Amino acid sequence: MRRRLLLGRATVLAALSAVLGTLLTVAPAQAAEGSVGGLAGKCVDVAGANSANGTAVQLYDCNGTGAQRWNNAGDGTLRALGKCLDVVDRSTADGASVQLWDCSGGANQQWVVTAARDIVNPAANKCLDVRGNSSANGTRLQIWTCTGAANQKWNAPASGGTSPSGFVVSEAQFNQMFPGRNSFYTYSGLTAALSAYPGFARTGSDTTKKQEAAAFLANVSHETGGLVHIVEQNTANYPHYCDWSQSYGCPAGQAAYYGRGPIQLSWNFNYKAAGDALGLDLLGNPWLVQNDASVAWKTGLWYWNTQSGPGSMTPHNAMVNGAGFGQTIRSINGSLECDGRNPAQVQSRVDAYNRFTSILGVSPGGNLYC
Repeated sequence: MRRRLLLGRATVLAALSAVLGTLLTVAPAQAAEGSVGGLAGKCVDVAGANSANGTAVQLYDCNGTGAQRWNNAGDGTLRALGKCLDVVDRSTADGASVQLWDCSGGANQQWVVTAARDIVNPAANKCLDVRGNSSANGTRLQIWTCTGAANQKWNAPASGGTSPSGFVVSEAQFNQMFPGRNSFYTYSGLTAALSAYPGFARTGSDTTKKQEAAAFLANVSHETGGLVHIVEQNTANYPHYCDWSQSYGCPAGQAAYYGRGPIQLSWNFNYKAAGDALGLDLLGNPWLVQNDASVAWKTGLWYWNTQSGPGSMTPHNAMVNGAGFGQTIRSINGSLECDGRNPAQVQSRVDAYNRFTSILGVSPGGNLYC
């Protein structure tokens, strides 16, 4: 799963894959507190105002008590009485009940409020649902395949805006984009890396910012099999990425400069250039890219923001100047994929981009192909 990153050289071997699952249009949950209204004007309620683990979460007449005061903390959770809305037994099945439980950071406690007023658990890709479409007090809430029906529509505490990090992709949305990702590729590593390129996903209108974030993550997804692969899988290629014509040579060894990270950084001259730009000795210690999530993300952002590859512009400029997603493909792997060379690979990237813009609730714009 790799591709060459070149400073004015042709690229090689595109990564294969697309993001898994059917994803929904969402807006990130933000810090806010209030009732969550639903079917028949009733509210999401903690039974008996009991804060014990396992307490049922139900539909009940709105009464303004603490049992119905939900905090949308911005970390993907919905909290009441100091605990989290939780899917029982981490189930992803239709009909799995929800309850109150100690906050653990688990995927069964992650919720995304969509633009369509669904409340989605990304791990299950299912909606918060009133069992049996009943409006009776005490009706248990559950998760169910999203249908768009009234028993899945909610008025939740404020949605929209950015994550607490200032990034236009919230952690819940990131998890929804990459449900099978390797634990190495952390959201915190990504947000920590953003300071290296402050213009990334912070330039232009809100639409442009979201489109750029989606474009970067879609290409990254394609390169790594959905953020699964940290290093190049074909070890036979490892000795090939040392260009001894460079004056600095290959101090880490002949076979040390194989593909690593979200855009599979490879070749000694790319490690040297990225390291110089980031203030890191990547030429001497290329293993930093596979051992430090923030460094890995920074190398991806380095390429995105500073390199044109076989294209005529950086991917960052392609998105902020309205050239379109297709030009990001050309700058990353155009010599192998664009102009009809490998339409299936181009389609894989476009499919991922369309899914990710849908998650962020933004139009993908035009010029998607190269």
